[in-house]
Amino acid sequence: MPSNGEIIERTVLDFQKVQAHMKNAKKENATETYEGLKRDYKSLKAVLTSLGVNLTDIDEIKE
Repeated sequence: MPSNGEIIERTVLDFQKVQAHMKNAKKENATETYEGLKRDYKSLKAVLTSLGVNLTDIDEIKE
């Protein structure tokens, strides 16, 4: 069973990857891809918030 620290680390990395892909999708005007990534973004954001992670510095999308 992973520790909270490991879960947070993995989720932060996933969150950052999703945000990078969202930026690319927006730049390429890939609206369907962006919307799919946005669902993942919101889920990861909810998990991180529930774990007490301060998203101020790492949330670049802010949706």
